Amino acid sequence: MEDILDDFVRQSRETSDSVEHFMTISESDKHWQARREFILRYFAEYERRGEIESLLGLSMVYANHVFLGCQYNEVVLKKVKKMAEGIEIEDAPQFTTRDEIMKRSHQ
Repeated sequence: MEDILDDFVRQSRETSDSVEHFMTISESDKHWQARREFILRYFAEYERRGEIESLLGLSMVYANHVFLGCQYNEVVLKKVKKMAEGIEIEDAPQFTTRDEIMKRSHQ
């Protein structure tokens, strides 16, 4: 039992360490921590399928939507939001779309 636990801890550390090189130069610590959590949740699954690049793309969609207010295809955004459920971000920015601004100005 102890060997299994030791192996699990070693694999978790290796995964965590291997994910670190995905941080981009322009990411703040806050941005990276949220994206890192997103990646770590699905790393084993996407690695097994040989789809790490897809996971990285989805993690960027997630981070860009949350931190920059970027909009994406409804299907992709729905998938990313589902994958990100439970990731907590303190002081996440709030964005207003152009359509929301125009709607308010015509009321």
